[in-house]
Amino acid sequence: RSSDLKMMKEKEIVKSRKPQSFTSKVFNFAIYVIMVLVVIICVIPFIYMLALSLSGTKAILNNQVYLLPVDFNVDAYRQIFEYPNFFRSYGNTFLYTILGTSIAMFMTIMFAYPLSKVDLRGHKFFIKLVVFSMFFTGGMIPNYLLVSSLHLAGTRFAMLLPFAINQFNLIIMVNSFQSFPHELEEAALIDGLGYWGILRRVVIPLSKPVVATIALYYAVFFWNDWFNSLIYLKSDQYPVMLLLRNIVNGTLMVGDGAGSADKSTIGIAIKTAVIITSTLPIIIIYPFLQKYFVKGLTVGAVKG
Repeated sequence: RSSDLKMMKEKEIVKSRKPQSFTSKVFNFAIYVIMVLVVIICVIPFIYMLALSLSGTKAILNNQVYLLPVDFNVDAYRQIFEYPNFFRSYGNTFLYTILGTSIAMFMTIMFAYPLSKVDLRGHKFFIKLVVFSMFFTGGMIPNYLLVSSLHLAGTRFAMLLPFAINQFNLIIMVNSFQSFPHELEEAALIDGLGYWGILRRVVIPLSKPVVATIALYYAVFFWNDWFNSLIYLKSDQYPVMLLLRNIVNGTLMVGDGAGSADKSTIGIAIKTAVIITSTLPIIIIYPFLQKYFVKGLTVGAVKG
C-alpha cells in the first residue's frame, strides 16, 4: 500500500508540473552560462598558478606554461619547506586563525544577542554607537598608541583582542537574532531556562547558518591579515601571509643563497608555490561550510 501511495504522489507531482515556456528556458540557459563563466574566471587563475609552481624555470621564462606544468618538478616547494621560518609562520597563522575566530565569535555572539532585544534599555544608543564606529575610526596611529599603551604590542594578543568584534558581522548577527521566533524563547522561559540557557541551547543551535558564515568571515580575515602583524608583531611571530608578502616583494631570500642563481634569487615558481601553500587550507574549508549559506536560519523551528 505504501508503494502505491508513493506512486500516486509521484504521478500527482508530475501532473502538477507545468511545462516551461520558451522565455524561461532561455533565461535559465543564460543563468547557467553566466555561472559557468564565473567559475572559469575564478578557477583558471588558480590552475595557472599551480602549473607555474610545478614547472621548470626555463619553461616559465620562455612563457611555455599555460594550464599544465612544463618540465614537471617540485623544486619550488622543496625550497619553501626548507626555509626555517616557513612552518613556524604557518603555525602562527593557524594559531591566530583558530584563537582569533573563537574569541571573535564569542564576543560577537555575546554582544549581538542582547542588542537583538528591542526592549533593552539603551538599545537605540548602542546600535547607533556600533554603526558610528563602523564608519568613523581613530586611524592607524591612535590604534597603535592604544595597543602599545595596553602592552599588547610585541605579543600575539595584538592580533587577537583588537579585532575581536567586527561591526559589519555584528549587525548581520543582530538582524539574524531579531528574526528568531519569539515563541521559542517564550516556551523556553516557561520551561525554566534563563537567557543564557536559551542562547546556548536554543538560539545558537538553530542559528548555525549565520554562525558558520560569520565564523568563516572571521577566519578569512585572520588568515589573510598581514599588515597588522607587520606593525605589532616581532619577526618570530609573523604569519605566513606576511612571509608571502616579503617573498613576493623580494625582501627574503629563499634557499641557501649560494651556488646557482636560481637559489640566490626568488623565482616566479617559488612565489606561486608560496601562494598555493598559503591559500589552499582556507579554500578547502569553503565546501564544508557552503551548505550553511543556503539554509534558512530557522527552517522547521516553528510548526503549525
